[in-house]
Amino acid sequence: MARQRRALVIGGSLGGLFAASLLRNAGWQADVFERVPEELAGRGAGIVTHPELLETLARCGAEVDETIGVEVPARITLDSAGHIIGELPFKQIMTSWGRLYALLKDCLPIDAYHPGHSLERIEETRQGVVARFENGLRVEGDLLVGADGIRSTVRAQVLPSATLQYAGYVAWRGLVEEPAISAATHAMLFERLAFCLPPGEQMLGYPVAGAANTTEHGRRRYNFVWYRPAAEDSSLPELLTDESGHVHQVSIPPPLIRRQVVSRMQQDADTLLAPQFAEIVRLTQQPFFQPIYDVESPQLAFGRVALVGDAAFVARPHVGMGVSKAAGDAVALADAVSAVEDIGEALRRYETARLGFGAAIIARARHLGAYMQAQIKTPHERQMAERYRTPEAVMRETATPESMWSTNPA
Repeated sequence: MARQRRALVIGGSLGGLFAASLLRNAGWQADVFERVPEELAGRGAGIVTHPELLETLARCGAEVDETIGVEVPARITLDSAGHIIGELPFKQIMTSWGRLYALLKDCLPIDAYHPGHSLERIEETRQGVVARFENGLRVEGDLLVGADGIRSTVRAQVLPSATLQYAGYVAWRGLVEEPAISAATHAMLFERLAFCLPPGEQMLGYPVAGAANTTEHGRRRYNFVWYRPAAEDSSLPELLTDESGHVHQVSIPPPLIRRQVVSRMQQDADTLLAPQFAEIVRLTQQPFFQPIYDVESPQLAFGRVALVGDAAFVARPHVGMGVSKAAGDAVALADAVSAVEDIGEALRRYETARLGFGAAIIARARHLGAYMQAQIKTPHERQMAERYRTPEAVMRETATPESMWSTNPA
């Protein structure tokens, strides 16, 4: 009998779980190594689904039914007074990071997921690839999959030139329990994907599952994302400074965000946003923010090492394709190694299949987010900023499936 080939998947978030599940379904032994020792938590992050994402979940063996998320029938835009100034019928299912994580985790055997393993370095040998971890563990495999996210240790080793590029703005995020929301705000916002467009900013929100991933009416949550410019050399470091005066790099843990920063954001919400959104912001118990970055890898295959998901490309969230792209990467990788025996050739095929798509997502996300940059530097950026400033364009093109891109080109 032929020896079962082994894949070492670095990173235990959604991209790593997709890759491991599909490789195991293709006949591989696939083990996931996650640096965090405890169960991962997505801070309640909302996710807009696309048909390709749901199809990949089913291919992994997950049960995709009405509990996957909350379906919204339309999109609306509110002005600063809280009146509807635009509406677009558009059915989509809104889910959460936690719901997808639970589904995908259940697709893997318990002994295939190894928390508390922080990658130190990768070594390629004649026979395969070796992962060395900071705890001293040495693991051999035939293939190593870098699925370790935006700050990928795998990418840093195989492609150190692909670094984080700050986009010029941050995304404030938060969740509110459904029963806490007033009846008037619930009636206006809760069952739709809603936008508000202050000058140079964008607020959006939609319903997601509640505690224990329930989609039962009355027990769901409302998820908001508020994009706000923050200059890299001044506003951003100030936001990333905690109460002790320490300036964090890349991001700051939510509990360490200074109270005066949160208070100022809440005051701005009262001034700039529709009152319904201002209420949502005020009700959020622990709002947090994420600086928005781009990462674009010019190469995805490195001998027996492949990059997938956010380890390969990080696109701004407006395109709503981060998780769907990670799922697509995993599908292409599993298909490539199933079709070709030689690992190097299989990974080259994977790279050919996904490199152009990743670049296209990056470009589209940049266009969609152009008018929120702290500094618009070029005529092309100004053109994109004007194009995506209107309610019609924002509703029509934000977080749409890839199949719609040809009719609404960026």
